[in-house]
Amino acid sequence: MEIVKTVNEVRNIVKSWQKEGLTVGFVPTMGYLHEGHQSLITHAVSENDRVVVSIFVNPMQFGPTEDLASYPRDLERDAALCEVNGAALIFNPEPAEMYFPDFSTYVDMEGLTEGLCGQSRPVHFRGVCTVVTKLFNIVQPDRAYFGQKDAQQLAVIKQMVRDLNMAIEIVGCPIIREADGLAKSSRNTYLNEEERKAALVLSRSIRKGQQLLEQGERNAHTIIEAMTAIIQAEPLAKIDYIEAVDARSLKKVETFEHPVLVALAVYIGKTRLIDNFTYPEQLEEAK
Repeated sequence: MEIVKTVNEVRNIVKSWQKEGLTVGFVPTMGYLHEGHQSLITHAVSENDRVVVSIFVNPMQFGPTEDLASYPRDLERDAALCEVNGAALIFNPEPAEMYFPDFSTYVDMEGLTEGLCGQSRPVHFRGVCTVVTKLFNIVQPDRAYFGQKDAQQLAVIKQMVRDLNMAIEIVGCPIIREADGLAKSSRNTYLNEEERKAALVLSRSIRKGQQLLEQGERNAHTIIEAMTAIIQAEPLAKIDYIEAVDARSLKKVETFEHPVLVALAVYIGKTRLIDNFTYPEQLEEAK
């Protein structure tokens, strides 16, 4: 496995693979990899001849008061996980390699980016769309792999690829959870012991929503109200949003008539965590 820092190095290596007729899978990450990322890599390895993992903490998708400076980084640890899971190449650029000093071109989107996380993180998805487009242009993969935990991001990337006629297959992969139900996240490292226990209200609230659906409840307000009550009972938790939206358009729904995404963002102390489930497709189990 190789680790490279420049665009030209990535392009030269990928071109050599493509000349051999090899397929290329791509897993874009911000590093500090966990089992969720590992599942994306192993999925990509199973479907492609070579797999590229990018490790880049993208400054463009962080707001001025967000955790860009403190976001966890450990390239040595990440490289070991990539290698053991079968990746062939890591692209780990510096910000200056990705953005020239006079950078002024952005990829933006209307509609899908306006609700959910887009409400409280107004610059986030412009940063995501721009950097992912750049990475797709650099790596030129056949397939790219994203986790369902970032469900809005997955929907946005799929829409962007379709809208811009990108010849890339986008593969969504299931949420990976801790044994007690907490969704794997690099930001879980911010939590102290008390906050880590408090964070279980996210998966408990999801399980409550799933149970109501299993019992036949289809009213979105009733389900969201029950989930909200569980989280509000935790003193360390502060709700950013809990919403039921159409799984494709991300517009709010009143009833569960079509595939619905139930997504939530909750602050545990100062740490913002997200989680979700969809119904009826890809129903996630949460303890």
